Amino acid sequence: MGLHCGIIGIANCGKTTLFNSMSNNKAETTGFAFATNKSNIGMIHVPDARLKELERFQKTDKLVSASVDIVDIPGLTRGSSKGEGVGNQFLADIRNADALIHVLRCFDDEMLPHIDGSVNPVRDMETIDIELQIKDLESVEKKMLRMEKIAKIGDKEAKHALEILKTYKTHLENLENARTVPLSDDDRKVVADLSLLTAKPVMYVCNVDEASAVSGNKYSDAVIQALEGTNATVLIIAARLEAEIADLESIEERMEFLQDYGLNEPGVHKLIRAAYEMLNLMSFFTVGPKEIKAWTIKKGMLAPEAAGVIHSDLQRGFIRAEVMKYDDFVAYKSEQAVKDAGKFRVEGKNYIVCDGDIMHIRFNV
Repeated sequence: MGLHCGIIGIANCGKTTLFNSMSNNKAETTGFAFATNKSNIGMIHVPDARLKELERFQKTDKLVSASVDIVDIPGLTRGSSKGEGVGNQFLADIRNADALIHVLRCFDDEMLPHIDGSVNPVRDMETIDIELQIKDLESVEKKMLRMEKIAKIGDKEAKHALEILKTYKTHLENLENARTVPLSDDDRKVVADLSLLTAKPVMYVCNVDEASAVSGNKYSDAVIQALEGTNATVLIIAARLEAEIADLESIEERMEFLQDYGLNEPGVHKLIRAAYEMLNLMSFFTVGPKEIKAWTIKKGMLAPEAAGVIHSDLQRGFIRAEVMKYDDFVAYKSEQAVKDAGKFRVEGKNYIVCDGDIMHIRFNV
């Protein structure tokens, strides 16, 4: 669907290490700040145990997971919005992201000095927020100038837009992120064309040392306390440990490695699922002898739109969708048994697809 998450954070926070443990594309890591001049782009597969379960009742040649694009954006620093460090050349990559994963350094390492001289993830979080707020403020003020010219000739819509923009301006000047501005969804549409950086949904990853992978440490505790009451998702992940797990070839080796550290699954699996949820995504399945595949769609999509994710012809010539619920298919163990139980459904163009639906699209072009 072209949706993707951007990984942001202060330089030397472990973003690229985390990216490598999640992505099909490996990027070079370094102990030097600002050592890269480009973003790393990869694809992550969304862990979904339902695929293997479906294979129990429908033998198939291959299983295909849902996927989301991910972009590792070079580390920012204080003054990035004014050209410091890597400057603001990567802000376009942040602007194009649908959601953000903000990695916070929550570990000590004498071999990897912090660019500000000490480890303080709450300060780092505020630093990145301020840099993005500055760019958002610039965008809002530019649009205000345009709206002021139109409002002077009596345009009521421009006058209304100007009032909304003033609210955003005040909010940003008070060092608040655009996502928390107290406005309705309709009013927020006024700034939709600006793709404000701090309006994007964000989750926070506390990158801890290996010993703190299960329960965190004083740094991650400080982050959780600072974000209390914001409803923000905060995950504790040891990125270096995750990268080592990702390098192991067999599932058995990975599970043994995880158990040694008191973990029951890789932390990046939780992160990927949380990112999928943050993007307001879900999966439906197509099931057959050639492949069982999870397809990524936005929550609330109608059946023809979901069909279009498979192929545009299916949406254009959509007739109906034959639907089984995942739970029904697993419970009854075959399509025929689902039909015999009266659980097989035929849905039209107004059907809202549900997470886990098993669909077969009938179409004609």
